[in-house]
Amino acid sequence: MKIIIVDQKHGETKSLVLKGWARVALSVCMLGVPVLLGYYGFHLSALRNADSYKDEATQAWKEDLKSQKEDIVQIRYETFAQLEALTLRMANLQARLLRLDALGQRLTEISDLDDGEFDFTQAPALGGPTDVDAENIEVPDFLNALNELTREIEDKQQQLELLDTLMSEQLIQSNAYLSGRPIDKGWISSPFGRRIDPFNGKLAWHQGIDFATGRTGVEVQAVASGVVTYAGEKQGYGQMVKINHGNGYETLYAHDEKILVTPGDIVKKGQVIALSGNSGRSTGPHVHFEVHKNGRVVDPASYVHRTSR
Repeated sequence: MKIIIVDQKHGETKSLVLKGWARVALSVCMLGVPVLLGYYGFHLSALRNADSYKDEATQAWKEDLKSQKEDIVQIRYETFAQLEALTLRMANLQARLLRLDALGQRLTEISDLDDGEFDFTQAPALGGPTDVDAENIEVPDFLNALNELTREIEDKQQQLELLDTLMSEQLIQSNAYLSGRPIDKGWISSPFGRRIDPFNGKLAWHQGIDFATGRTGVEVQAVASGVVTYAGEKQGYGQMVKINHGNGYETLYAHDEKILVTPGDIVKKGQVIALSGNSGRSTGPHVHFEVHKNGRVVDPASYVHRTSR
C-alpha cells in the first residue's frame, strides 16, 4: 500500500509504502473507527430516547397517582356525608321510638292492662331456630329496610297518637262522669226531697242526701274529677267543699270536720277532699251530699247508684 503525502505550502509530494502488518493495521483503523463511532452514536441516541421515555412515564404515573388521591379524598368525603346522614336518620328514628315507647306506656296505664303484658321499658321477646340459608344484609337492602322501618314507625305513631287522643277523651269523660258515693261505708240517714226538719219539726225541703258515718274523721271522696270552687265555712252547711265537674254539673260535700283541698285545686275521681264531721246545722256525724245540674238542685240518688264507666 502506497500513501502519497502532499505539502500544500511548497507543492512537494512524498510517497510512503506500507507493507505487511502496517498495511493491515492502517486498514483496520480506517474501517473500524467509523464503525465504532456509529455504534457509540446509536447507543447514545438510544439512551437519550430511553431517558426521555422514562421521564414521560414517570410524569404520567405521578399525574395518575395525583388523580387517584383526589378520587380517594372525594370518596371519603361522600362516605362521611352518607354516614352523617345515616347517623342523623338513625337518631331521628331512635327519638321516634322513644316517643312511641312513652306513648305506649301511657296507653298501657290508661287501659289498665296487666303488669308486664305490654312492658314498653323492655325489648320485645323474640326467638326461633337458626336459618341456615340466612344471608347478610347488603347496603341497598339495609337502606330499603331503613326506609320501610321509617314508614312503619310513621304509621304506628299516627295510629297510637289517634288512639291516645280517643282514650284520653274517654278517660276524661269517665273521670268527669258522676257516679258512686262520697264515702266508702255509711247508710243514707235522710233522702232527697220533703222531710220533717230535725230541729223545728216542720215540713221542709232537703236538697241532698245525708250519709251517716257513725263517727267523725271518715274520708270524704270526690265522686268525679273537677275543680274545687269553694272550700270553707258556710252558714247551715258548716265546713263545706264544692266541686265543678263541667258540663253544668257541681257537687257539694258539707258538715265536714276538716277540709283537705283549697279553691282552684284540680281533684280526681275518688280523691279524698275532706274528713267527715258534725259542723254546721247537724245532729250528728254525717256527710251532706248535693248534686247541682245547670244551677238547679237534683236528686243525687240516681248518680249515687250509677255504675262507673
